[in-house]
Amino acid sequence: MHLDPSQLRALRSVVDEGTLEAAARVLHVTPSAVSQRLKALETATGRVLLVRSKPARATASGEVLVRLARQLDLLSSDALDELGAEPVGDRPDRSSTVALAVNADSLATWLLPALAPLAESFCFDLRVVDQDHTSALLRDGTVMAAVTSQAQAVPGCRSTRLGAMRYRPMASPGFARRWFPDGVSAAALAHAPNVEFDRTDELQQRYLRRRTRTAVSPPVHHVPSSGDFLRAVRLGFGWGMVPDLESAADELAGTLVVIDPRGHLDVVLHWQQWRLRSASLDRVADAVLLAAREHLGPVQRRRPARRREPSQA
Repeated sequence: MHLDPSQLRALRSVVDEGTLEAAARVLHVTPSAVSQRLKALETATGRVLLVRSKPARATASGEVLVRLARQLDLLSSDALDELGAEPVGDRPDRSSTVALAVNADSLATWLLPALAPLAESFCFDLRVVDQDHTSALLRDGTVMAAVTSQAQAVPGCRSTRLGAMRYRPMASPGFARRWFPDGVSAAALAHAPNVEFDRTDELQQRYLRRRTRTAVSPPVHHVPSSGDFLRAVRLGFGWGMVPDLESAADELAGTLVVIDPRGHLDVVLHWQQWRLRSASLDRVADAVLLAAREHLGPVQRRRPARRREPSQA
């Protein structure tokens, strides 16, 4: 079976953009041409590859080919760079698109500065997702690499330990005085409001279970932005598990205090990427690993990504 690269690119573009019309604009062809390429690819494979919903999404068979399309694009871009050649066909530019899944805390602290020197060479497609939910994005080809809490490599990927981010329960001084006048206790934690990043963020609940040894259900504020999460804690909405990489200035200024000095949680992070010989992807990996060595630490050290599967130091 021969798989036409232009047909694979059409499938990938429809999945990425959500509609045939949007994919056609990206590919600089007509929607009819995109539709014809999709039909030809489905005929060649004998499989339904696309669920024509809004937005369109790949079937299980389609995900395999979307992943292949992304890999071919990455390798083609590497080859063009090595040859010093001009782009050909319906590839509009020479920039490789590197799709990465990353947790919000890493993105807000150490990862963007690590990627900045590469921004002129690559277009980054960053998908913000909890670090425990990245394996599906790697499997279906949505991303080619991820910052994840999962140590075991996803099939077709390799995994490298990055280090650990440390989180501590913190609050504004006024909030701490009001809710914990005699220090943190199970009874106080059962009633004191807390701030969670979103409904997949379990750091606060893990701390509560470890500290209270029972199930408690205090009021919860959901603030799905790393910067605004920290601001909400600073403003006294509730206490929250704040990464050390973000808390230093507030601690120095006295706008945040640690409510439980022994209550830290360490989240161990790993870098997983496609097991593919790609100079572009390796450059990105090198930059990420270098930054991780500078900003992240082993579980035992007090250094700080968000959230879940923390292991107690």
